[in-house]
Amino acid sequence: MIKNLVIVESPAKAKTIEKYLGKDFTVLSSIGHIRSIAKKSKDGKDAIDVKNGFKTTYEIDPEKKKVVAELKKAVKTASNVWLATDEDREGESIAWHLCEVLGLDTKKTKRIVFHEITKNAIDEAVKNPKTINMSLVKAQQARQILDRIVGFELSPVVWQKVPGGKSAGRVQSPAVKLLVEREKEIENFQTESSFKITATFNYKGEEFSAEVPKKFTSESNAHDFLKKLIGAEFKVSNISESPALRKPSAPFTTSTLQQEANAKLSFSTKATMASAQKLYQAGKITYMRTDSITLSNQALSNIASHIEKKYGKEYLEVKNFKTKVASAQEAHEAIRPTEIELEKASSNEYDQKLYNLIRNRTIASQMSPAKIEKTLVSIDISTLDDKFEAKGEVILFEGFLKVYKNIKSDEKILPKLKAGDGLGMESAIAKETFARAPSRYSEGSLVKKLEDLGIGRPSTYSTIISTIQTRGYAEKGQSEGQDRQAKELRLVNGIISAGEITEKTGSDKGKLIPTPPGEVLTEFLNDYFSDVVDYGFTAKIEEDFDAIANDELERNKMLDNFYVPFHKLIEKSNKIDRKEVSKVREIGIDPKTKLPIYARYGRFGPTFQLGDGEGENKPQFAPLPKGTKISTVTLEEALHAFQLPRTVGQTPEGSLIQAHIGRYGPYIKYDNVSVSIKDYDPYSITLEESLKLIEEKKKYEASKKIAEFEDGIRVLNGRFGPYVTDGKKNVKVPKETDPKSITSTQALEMLKKAPVSKRRFRKKAN
Repeated sequence: MIKNLVIVESPAKAKTIEKYLGKDFTVLSSIGHIRSIAKKSKDGKDAIDVKNGFKTTYEIDPEKKKVVAELKKAVKTASNVWLATDEDREGESIAWHLCEVLGLDTKKTKRIVFHEITKNAIDEAVKNPKTINMSLVKAQQARQILDRIVGFELSPVVWQKVPGGKSAGRVQSPAVKLLVEREKEIENFQTESSFKITATFNYKGEEFSAEVPKKFTSESNAHDFLKKLIGAEFKVSNISESPALRKPSAPFTTSTLQQEANAKLSFSTKATMASAQKLYQAGKITYMRTDSITLSNQALSNIASHIEKKYGKEYLEVKNFKTKVASAQEAHEAIRPTEIELEKASSNEYDQKLYNLIRNRTIASQMSPAKIEKTLVSIDISTLDDKFEAKGEVILFEGFLKVYKNIKSDEKILPKLKAGDGLGMESAIAKETFARAPSRYSEGSLVKKLEDLGIGRPSTYSTIISTIQTRGYAEKGQSEGQDRQAKELRLVNGIISAGEITEKTGSDKGKLIPTPPGEVLTEFLNDYFSDVVDYGFTAKIEEDFDAIANDELERNKMLDNFYVPFHKLIEKSNKIDRKEVSKVREIGIDPKTKLPIYARYGRFGPTFQLGDGEGENKPQFAPLPKGTKISTVTLEEALHAFQLPRTVGQTPEGSLIQAHIGRYGPYIKYDNVSVSIKDYDPYSITLEESLKLIEEKKKYEASKKIAEFEDGIRVLNGRFGPYVTDGKKNVKVPKETDPKSITSTQALEMLKKAPVSKRRFRKKAN
């Protein structure tokens, strides 16, 4: 007999809670969600009955049947059942599903919530149990139903009409659109150069730098300016000093934690949330899904005590941050350590790094501002009306910067100068600078943009960003940038010299770059389903979810308002011509054949097409060079691509060797045998290099072969051990069997018994 049964979401959370509740409580875990929307209802119709008030059929997830059976058994013998799932809408929804499946009364079953797994928080929750908040459940249902409708009705249209299209989503599609729009801004950006002039001055043996506050539009203007500095006298005309304060940031919310972990630790949003989840379940931090920046009075008291004890009273300034987000409704506090004194929270390096970030930010939020003195020195030039300006700053009091430097410091200490002081100029440099194109989004900056627009919820951003990469709509950049030459003029000892410096530009490492499928999908949705990717419309849906949670809007009314116009667009989609959707751009005429050349997105990705395929002449295709785009690729690059396949030479046996670029990269081919040449250029690989690669391939294939029989049956060594194959089926050789001892009869028998491999087919839209 169980006196008190507590059901939580995760086994790790269960273990932590069980330590605090004592012998009268048994804690079990549902291991997350136990039910999801079924694929079909019991009568074979759609699981969401739109005409019958969006009545939804749920099914127990197959892998959770054993868990559910154990929970049902425990419930039968329990005097009291307590549902302690997370305190957000998703947690409330899981609690409701548990009631439905386990036969519990939602109006009587005790529901307890806590935003930190500590003894005090859990004891307080047990003393003040609630019941399930059905308004929160309905809000979560609305989100799941809406996302299911969009996915199930729009994704098949995407499969049919969009080359490379895999899915569309209510939040993922606007996120891809943001990346595509930024990419277009970068492509359309016209860079301009100008010259910036800086000089190094000397005052009583101390050197410092200053710059002219204006830009020079041409090299000749910059040269003329430097020329007038020769023989000029320089003196301090004015010094202005102004005090300034730098204030600490608020404690972390889900969104700001994701942004800062990405910027400071290079964590992806997925890695950040995984680490935060583990820290929360271990009782080290408060609940990690929150919009709130508020701290409890007890937390404020503990943090204040810690600061005063470790750093001194002058470093303490208690602040009550107020959450400005009108829809903040998840947890009641910001993300903070449950025990501020605790420095070591995990043996895992990544979890500990995130904990340090959370802890330091929390402590800093209650510390004094940093006191800064900013100095601006104006320097007269005897031969010109222009002035040089030197900027410096001194940190007079570190304040919170002692714990958490949230900005890059541009601190520059200047000599003790006064008006009228004469200065000596050591050198002056006029350097060419270039206007910067808008920066691509990192995971952190995309999170910030989504939050600013009100799209999705911070707790979903990790999944969204992972999904758009998994679907192939965006990828992480790898380039460190390209070399660029910048002109530089130097004035030293009265002589001006000209030269060039090499600098890197256009680095996209770690940035999110939309792929051609992402661009085509965005264009398609903009043209035919504009509401799905409209930022304002998507944000309004989030507001509607909040209204349902606050009992201000009826769930079915909200769903109906969305579904009716959306479904009409779905019904019209069968008239959309796939050819019109394909991203096709004519880039010029082939001078040899006089046929048009197009850049387009084809079945296997971005490709060139030579000719229209009219009459008997079939079009020729060639892949776009890596790093190029359909929107910007040139005719010259296309003509170069059509030089393939290129005849490299012949093997000693007289077989023709040709170089190609295929779906998986460059390769050479002879006698229907393909050899990868990923480290070589197919346009320049030599016969000698090709023969060497062919020989290496032969040796590798020979090392794989253990035995060969009739009908193409072979025993080979593979990546995961020896196997039998007939070219269609592969059968792993059991560990206890010597692969060299296998006979032809045994191999044939193994292949007969092997099940036919399951092939995945794309679901057709109705």
